[in-house]
Amino acid sequence: MATGKIGITSENIFPVIKKFLYSEQEIFLRELISNAVDATTKVKALARKGELKEDLGDLTVRVSVDKDKKTITVSDRGIGMSEEEVDKYINQIAFSSAGEFLEKYKDSIDAIIGHFGLGFYSAFMVSEKVEIVTKSWQSDKKAVRWVCDGSPEYTLEETDKTDRGTDIILHIDNDSTEYLEDSKIEALLKKYCLFLPVPIGFGKEKEWKEDKYVETGKDKIINDTDPLWLKKPVDVKDEDYKAFYKKLYPTSFEDPLFNIHLNVDYPFNLTGILYFPKIRTNLEIQKNKIQLYCNQVFVTDSVEGIVPEFLTLLHGVLDSPDIPLNVSRSYLQSDSNVKKISNHITKKVADKLSDIFKNNREDLEKKWDDLKLFIQYGMLTNDKFYDSAKDFYLFKNTDGKWFTLEEYKNIVKDNQTDKNNTVIFLYATDKEAQYSFIEAAKSKAYDVLILDSAFDAHFVNQLEQKNQNIRFMRVDSDTLDKLIRKEDAPKSSLTDSQKTDISAVFNSQTPKNTKMNFTVEFDTLSAEDLPVMVTQSEFMRRMKDMGKMGGPEASFYNNLPDNLNLVVNENHPVVKELFKDVEEKTANSVAPFDGELKGLKADLESLEKLTKDKKEEEITSEEKAKKEELQKKISDVENNRKKVFEDYAASNIKVKQLIDLALLANNMLKGEDLAKFVKRSVEFVGK
Repeated sequence: MATGKIGITSENIFPVIKKFLYSEQEIFLRELISNAVDATTKVKALARKGELKEDLGDLTVRVSVDKDKKTITVSDRGIGMSEEEVDKYINQIAFSSAGEFLEKYKDSIDAIIGHFGLGFYSAFMVSEKVEIVTKSWQSDKKAVRWVCDGSPEYTLEETDKTDRGTDIILHIDNDSTEYLEDSKIEALLKKYCLFLPVPIGFGKEKEWKEDKYVETGKDKIINDTDPLWLKKPVDVKDEDYKAFYKKLYPTSFEDPLFNIHLNVDYPFNLTGILYFPKIRTNLEIQKNKIQLYCNQVFVTDSVEGIVPEFLTLLHGVLDSPDIPLNVSRSYLQSDSNVKKISNHITKKVADKLSDIFKNNREDLEKKWDDLKLFIQYGMLTNDKFYDSAKDFYLFKNTDGKWFTLEEYKNIVKDNQTDKNNTVIFLYATDKEAQYSFIEAAKSKAYDVLILDSAFDAHFVNQLEQKNQNIRFMRVDSDTLDKLIRKEDAPKSSLTDSQKTDISAVFNSQTPKNTKMNFTVEFDTLSAEDLPVMVTQSEFMRRMKDMGKMGGPEASFYNNLPDNLNLVVNENHPVVKELFKDVEEKTANSVAPFDGELKGLKADLESLEKLTKDKKEEEITSEEKAKKEELQKKISDVENNRKKVFEDYAASNIKVKQLIDLALLANNMLKGEDLAKFVKRSVEFVGK
């Protein structure tokens, strides 16, 4: 029996392993089984070359748990190791210093394992002692047993083992007893080893006999050694792709929309299958669904930095030996092979969508609502994808018809080009809530798009920046004549004084809360248009919509109240009648105020003329006091005058009714206000 110290420059590597690999303890099983698979692959290669004289026999890698002995054993029938090979591959861990080790690789679990060949030593994350019992494929080599208790000391001696291969026996420490549960080990095997190229056995198959399950004696094989992504696409049917999707995501109740089968061997190696799931509103739930493999060994389902951000919404499998997994994420993002692979996947996704658009557009239109968020996300975050997708991106109008950007522009440009030669794309976000505005647009032969996704505010901004001669306007963001201004606006028939008075009438009856601010505006619309409308500027509404998606402006715009316009149609018969009624019923009350204001303003004007050429320090305190007194009197009289119109509005049911009708048309009348409106309407009808 030989004893010795493991060849390391650090005094004790094992506390380091436990400390820095602790958060990823479960990786030990992946590493040990990967080693077993490597050993099995090598013995198969020897057999092909004719160097192995015995039969290969059963090559299943077996995992077993002995709860009583507190052990986990990983056994293979691979090439095994001789005493010299154990000393070379197990006892010699070559790295310069513990300090360099910790500093350079403290942020990457995979880097620690891969860079220093510590795959086997990950076993000490969960073990107080590890044994290796191994016999080389070479018939003249003796079987040996290596034992280490987590210190640099080890023992190595000859032992009895008749069959080639290696058994790794982990004596589980008290902090890791969870790994002695069969359910835990089976879950890890299914996570990391589901598609390894060598059969992985854990336990025995069971069948139902005499009212209970009994073991059959046949190994329970965990993995599929020939996964679908390794097959040629021409040999795979649609039902195979769907069945494989169910295997990857057994809790998914919906079939994917379609898939892309990747099979590249130059200038890099990449295989895989990507699925397009239905993506509607919740993006976060969709992420972390692409499983990354390296030669069929599961590595991670967090593929940011390996594929573009928008592609993380897809599901499926990527397998490539050319992705340097044993390095940091920051290194991954700058690696040339990763960039090539990332660009290739982006191109394949764009090509797939373009191909469906060209050859089966009807099918793409049917699935578009489930794809739209994904495609928008890609166009917003990836310039190369935008350049490809802009030609097949589809818009749907309120009649359910589909158009590309250029198709739609050509259809609406004759009727929806404004006086500045800009084509206006009208849109709605809710067909039901904005119904009256949509119908008003259609009455002028305008077309209206439906833009109802979470990204639309950002997306139309991008389209406007890249297409200078188009502009998107929500159909309720202003009156139609202003949305698509064909000529200069006709002049108002109201004087500034009349506008001030009527504004006071309507403003006094608008909702008073901190969430909405109303500004009364006047417009010379047709007599057929609504008498009063509520609109919100495209800019402010869009900024608030984008704020809901986060970003630096989010808190600023989200905290602002909704600034709304109460647009009064001067040409509507009801409004004209109201104007006349206001003037008649307030004339006597406001006349004294008008006379008083005339005198006060004349006095103020005279005082201002007197002090116009004086410097500030030359104006006397009496003159300043007189000016302040006149300004206060004017303000008080104007407020009293304004109250006349507010009192009129409070006593005239038509004013509140017109405002509530406008709010109702925008789906903004709710709760107590809606109940009052209904009651008032009943009373109004009964008069």
